[in-house]
Amino acid sequence: MNERIKELAEQCWDKRLDGLHFDQEKFAELVVRNCCPQRSWVGLTDEEVQYIADSEYEEAFVRLVEDKLKEKNT
Repeated sequence: MNERIKELAEQCWDKRLDGLHFDQEKFAELVVRNCCPQRSWVGLTDEEVQYIADSEYEEAFVRLVEDKLKEKNT
């Protein structure tokens, strides 16, 4: 894994007029994309939603929040 991270870091050096610059944002993106395992979305079960919510209105709210999280994480 260390060798792979070194390879990714090499891609982040940018030669400019005033010297070399290391693009930290690009490096972070490359590490996340190439080294972190991708997991599939796992939503809440009906039992978990019912445990959180006391009413149908609250259950709808919990599902709305869950849908927004899924959208942001997939």
